Parts: sequence; structure tokens; C-alpha cells
Amino acid sequence: MLIENKRALAEGFRDGVPIGLGYFVVSFTLGITAKHAGLNPFQGFITSFFNNASAGEYAGFIVIAADAPYWEIALITLVANARYMLMSTVLSQKFSPDTPFYHRFFVGFDVTDEIFGISVAREGKLNPFYNYGAMLTALPGWSIGTAFGIVAGNILPPSAVSALSVALYGMFLAVIIPPAKKDKIIGATVAASFALSFAANKMVPFLSSGTRTIFLTLIIAGIAAVLYPVKENENDA
Repeated sequence: MLIENKRALAEGFRDGVPIGLGYFVVSFTLGITAKHAGLNPFQGFITSFFNNASAGEYAGFIVIAADAPYWEIALITLVANARYMLMSTVLSQKFSPDTPFYHRFFVGFDVTDEIFGISVAREGKLNPFYNYGAMLTALPGWSIGTAFGIVAGNILPPSAVSALSVALYGMFLAVIIPPAKKDKIIGATVAASFALSFAANKMVPFLSSGTRTIFLTLIIAGIAAVLYPVKENENDA
């Protein structure tokens, strides 16, 4: 069993190296946003270590910059990261029934899109040490990248910081464009979110940006799920 765990840990570490490198680059630009929100490098490192999620963390930094109350920060982070609860549920089915709860707990701590992808692609039962190996590169890459981004934001000229800030929006475009091209429903939902976000900003300016984002996310995602549910065979694919 010990040899099997060591092998799974090594394989997870190997597969996690490109993920960690990619996380460093993406979280570097996220650190620029954290710098605008007033976080120092240590605070950015801790935040990214415990919230390894680009969209959720970006939303959190935005509401922090807006001086939002704690409940709003917690709620928008929960809404933005809700999909990871579904991913954790799927991964739990990959474990052997006798896998201890603490392994499930720690694996669930760092379920990201990429780690979820390499985990579900594994044949047979999932060894939690495989996820631990991937986490050994993913978590440091994301956390250190955020801290470095904040440091860069403090020492680079304003023009360079402004340019780096645009890179984060490019990352989000890279996330939404491919699925939107494949699925017209997703594309229409994304377009509706842009339009409704602009309309809400004009119609209900008394609400903070974080509160508007929370309501719009729940409403738009809820309507799309009711009108255009994903069929079982599509979900498997």
C-alpha cells in the first residue's frame, strides 16, 4: 500500500507541474487586482492558498476593493465557487468506499477545474495521494504567483501595472469563448450576463457591485438551468 501511495503521489506531482506553472502565470495577473484591493504580498499569498480559484478570488478582490461588508465577500465567493461542490461530489464517487473521510476532506480542499480534469481521467479507483501530488505544485504556483503579482504592482510603473491588469480579462475571455463557440446556449447566457450587468449598473446603482453580481449570477444561472438543462448523455460526454 505504501509503494502504491508513493507511486500515486509521484504521478500526481508529475501531472501537476504544468498546472502549477500555468497557475503561476494566471495568478500573477490576479495579484495586480489584489494590489488594487489593498492587499500586501503575504495577505495575497494566504488568500490564494485558501481560495485556489480565479473567478471566485477575482470576485472577492473586487468586493474587497469596494469596501464591501464581510457577509457580501463570503457570499459572492460561495456563489462563484459553487461549481466546485459539484466537482467534489463527482470525485467522491471515484474513491474506494473504504477511503477514510479525512482523505476526502483534504482532497476536497483543492478541487480546481484542472485538478478535477486530470483526476476524473484516471482509470479505476482514485488514490487520494494522486491529488496530493498535484496539489503540491498547484497550490504553491497559485499562491506564490499572487504574491509576486502584488510585489510587481508595487514596484512597476503605473503604465505597466495597467497593462498587466488587462491580462486577467484576457484569461476570462479564454475561459468563456471556447465553450460559447461550441454551445449557443452558453454563448447567449454570457451575452445576457454582460447586458444585464450593464443594465443593473444603470438601474440599481444603489446596490454595490458585489450584491448585483450575486443576484445576477443566481438569476441568470437559475433561468438557464431551468430552461436548458444539461441532459444526462451530454453531461457524461
